[in-house]
Amino acid sequence: MSYEPRSPDQSDDSSGRRLYNPYQDLNIPSRTLYKLPTSPEFLFQEESVAQRRSWGENLTYYTGIGYLGGSIYGGAKGLPLARKEFEPSDSRKLKLNRILNKCGQKGGEFGNKTGVLGLLYAGIESGMVAVRDTDDNVNSVVAGLCTGAVYKAAQGVRSAAIAGAIGGVLAGLAVSGKQVAKRYVPI
Repeated sequence: MSYEPRSPDQSDDSSGRRLYNPYQDLNIPSRTLYKLPTSPEFLFQEESVAQRRSWGENLTYYTGIGYLGGSIYGGAKGLPLARKEFEPSDSRKLKLNRILNKCGQKGGEFGNKTGVLGLLYAGIESGMVAVRDTDDNVNSVVAGLCTGAVYKAAQGVRSAAIAGAIGGVLAGLAVSGKQVAKRYVPI
C-alpha cells in the first residue's frame, strides 16, 4: 500500500479527518435540506383543531394513572399493617417477606379499584364528548358524578348517590385546579 496525498479540494478538520458533505456539488447548505417542522403534522385539518387525546388514549392514560397511584397508595398503607404483624422471633428475611406480601396485597387491591375508576371515568367522559359534540368542563364533572354512581351502584341507591356526589365534587375540584394552574402557574 502506498500513501497518496489528498486532493486540495477536500475539506479537513483540525484532527486531519476528512469531512464529507454529499451536497457540496449542489452549493446548498445541508442545514436547509434537513430543516424539519417542529409542529405536529395532521392528515386532516379537523385534527389540528382538536386539542384533546383520543378516547383510546384517554382510556389507557386514566386507567394506568389510576392503577399506578392506587398501587403506590396501597403499598404505603400496607407497610404499617405489616409492621403490626411482626413477631419478636421473626428474622430479618421473614420481616421483609411480611412487608413485601402485605404491601403487594394492599397495593394490588387499591390499584385495581382506582384502575377501574379511571376506566369508568375515561369511558363516560369520552362518550359524553361524542354525544354532546363539545369538549368542556361539564363533561368532566358529569363523568365524575356518573363514575361514582356506577361504581357503587351494586351497594344500593343511597351509596350510589353519595359516591356520585363525591365523584362530581372531586372532578369539579380537579377541573377548577387545572384552570387555576393554567392561569397562574408559568410554564
